[in-house]
Amino acid sequence: MKGIILAGGNGTRLNPLTTATSKQLLPIYDKPLIFYPLVTLMELEIREIAIIVKSHEQQRFFKLLGNGEKFGIQITYLIQDNPNGLAEAFIIAEEFIGESNVTLILGDNIFYGDGLKNSLSKKFVAGANIACCKVNDPERYGVARIKDGIVLEIVEKPSVYISNFAVTGIYIYDNSVIKKSKSLSPSARGELEITDLNNLYIKDGELQASFLDSEMVWMDTGTFDSLYDASSLVKALQNRNGHLIGSPELTAYQNKWLQKQELKVRLNANNPYEKSLLGSLDS
Repeated sequence: MKGIILAGGNGTRLNPLTTATSKQLLPIYDKPLIFYPLVTLMELEIREIAIIVKSHEQQRFFKLLGNGEKFGIQITYLIQDNPNGLAEAFIIAEEFIGESNVTLILGDNIFYGDGLKNSLSKKFVAGANIACCKVNDPERYGVARIKDGIVLEIVEKPSVYISNFAVTGIYIYDNSVIKKSKSLSPSARGELEITDLNNLYIKDGELQASFLDSEMVWMDTGTFDSLYDASSLVKALQNRNGHLIGSPELTAYQNKWLQKQELKVRLNANNPYEKSLLGSLDS
């Protein structure tokens, strides 16, 4: 399994914050936003990860993340300068994906909790799998109609009740996703839509649904309020639990991809984030 993070959007809803930088480089409390989807893929034990960015942002991401070696992973950077749709990611990443299956995560989505791995990758065999979350306001989301774990329909922001299972920003696809993406036609807004891609799997009865349990946290950080709320939540959870959330170094250590000592020698106890990381390594 390989992973893709989408970080090439324009982030116009967050202007002026995103006028001079990528949304995924904005802070969520003590870390850049990109750390959180990166950690989600790492928690799914995915070590080969492509990040899709705009060409003028690539060096900024590389300065932050490098080639992934310091996190025990391999990071590849791919370019999407024009907003041609989420499904174009699989065409851009065709060489990177190769013969593998692939997990796609939206770069502004935050997942927190222990149940994601069991909910998603452990159950995946073939076809496609989307993560759904029970919500109280389904009219704000893309919503899935589901029977016996199979998705029958996805409706964007339904005006009438379909279900209360919102489709989150993480998707798992088998290798046929490349061919399916190439078969898509641009929508009315000129994009290759992820909904149209999912509909191809629905047509074949191959789109499965997984459900985030009630203790999982899912946040889409695409607005000013949600950015603030996410930062507040991370701060509160870290202060309460005493360990870092969304730390790729800590996740690499927990996955036994890096040793404690090799992490400790490069950490600076005078830096608040690295001091917290040192504390988490010893807890």
